[in-house]
Amino acid sequence: MSQSHALYIGGEWVKGEQPAQPNQNPSDLSDIIGHYDQASAGQVRHAIDAARAGQKVWADTGLEARYGVLMAIGNELIARKDELGELLAREEGKPLAEGKGEVYRSGQFFHYYAAEVLRQIDDRVASVRPGVEIETRREPLGVIGVISPWNFPMATAVWKIAPALAFGNAVVFKPANLVPASAWALTEIISRQDLPAGTFNLVTGSGREAGEALITSPHVQAITFTGSLEVGRRVAAATAANLVKCQLEMGSKNALIVLDDADLDLAVDAAFAGAYSGSGQKCTASSRLIVTDAVHDEFVAKLTAKMASAKVGPALADGTMIGPIASESQLAANQRWVDVALKDGATLAFGGEDVSAGSDGYYMQPVLFTDTTNDMAINRDEVFGPVACVIRVPDYETALATLNDTNYGLTAGLITRSLHWASDFKARAETGCVMVNLATAGTDYHVPFGGRKESSFGPREQGQYAREFYTVVKTCYIKA
Repeated sequence: MSQSHALYIGGEWVKGEQPAQPNQNPSDLSDIIGHYDQASAGQVRHAIDAARAGQKVWADTGLEARYGVLMAIGNELIARKDELGELLAREEGKPLAEGKGEVYRSGQFFHYYAAEVLRQIDDRVASVRPGVEIETRREPLGVIGVISPWNFPMATAVWKIAPALAFGNAVVFKPANLVPASAWALTEIISRQDLPAGTFNLVTGSGREAGEALITSPHVQAITFTGSLEVGRRVAAATAANLVKCQLEMGSKNALIVLDDADLDLAVDAAFAGAYSGSGQKCTASSRLIVTDAVHDEFVAKLTAKMASAKVGPALADGTMIGPIASESQLAANQRWVDVALKDGATLAFGGEDVSAGSDGYYMQPVLFTDTTNDMAINRDEVFGPVACVIRVPDYETALATLNDTNYGLTAGLITRSLHWASDFKARAETGCVMVNLATAGTDYHVPFGGRKESSFGPREQGQYAREFYTVVKTCYIKA
């Protein structure tokens, strides 16, 4: 499939004004999934204008009609999870089962926020003045700019788009340029729904042109962004200049603590899933494994044995547990981090060998380092690949202090049989999400998601907490 895929602006498919870019399969570089048009800055501005007009109509659309649109999108995503999951796996590189699961979960997000359409209940409160009634209402913001990352090309986009539409806003969607196929497929589904023209717009293109035009526009009311800390800071600065609301999910350096009393088989499974599923390309990945002395050696032996049995291969191949790295530049960055860790004195316990996987793709053997300290660069900065480091500690208090000693604060995990340590950990871990006896990667869609410190900025995503970002509060007074 090599045809060009257009932009979607103002209810119409529109040819991009910049040259179309190929979308390459990281499992097989000879497989070009398609060519995707690139929006100019002018076309982004046109999409914003279309969204401003469409949003007014959408906000006045009845609740049942809005509910029906979101349900229909969710139904189609779930019905087509096999087809679209394969497309997602081809372009991003995650194993097929994970691709199908991501599409299914995306459908569930639309179902959840369809229900939220009907749960928009305002509050009535008493006034301190006799004869005065007060009600607080939540109203749509207006135009929402959605900028999504490449590692979850459908799910992350959907958990922004679905609530934006549910609460009566219009959307201008700019996906990561590395993974346009999933975004285009989602847009094609949305384009067939009964939405006013301009309510939803797709502008594939570079961050330098399309992204910049979106974040610097004074005519959007909010930007929701998931990506790197560096770009997140740029989004925050640009939106602040125009007093535009922003929501940022950025970097992480998550840790999983394994205590003396841990079930080591459970600990190994949680560490492997957290560190290496999705080739470690998750903001929730556990790249720091903080292990107490008593179980350190046995934990490392069990984890390296599991790593040795994990099949690295093409995303669509049977039995693949770890797919390719998403791009050549990301693979090169991962390999540089391996070199940095070795230079700083870390011991390579597993990995580091070339992996051909039987096809021409961006493959990397999962890597585990031991003899690392928390002040090493490999344990301070986000790697975003299948690389994890073991940090040996004497006890729980040292483990917790080590876990919190980071500029990030997204997720944290603890493996223990102790209710005491579990309760203490939930209270004192300085992260937005904590997991006990679970992998750090893996969250539910009906509860809030987000971090602390440099991991997140602005209101939480997902669940009912999403309305804090996608609506504005109005307080109404009336004297009868």
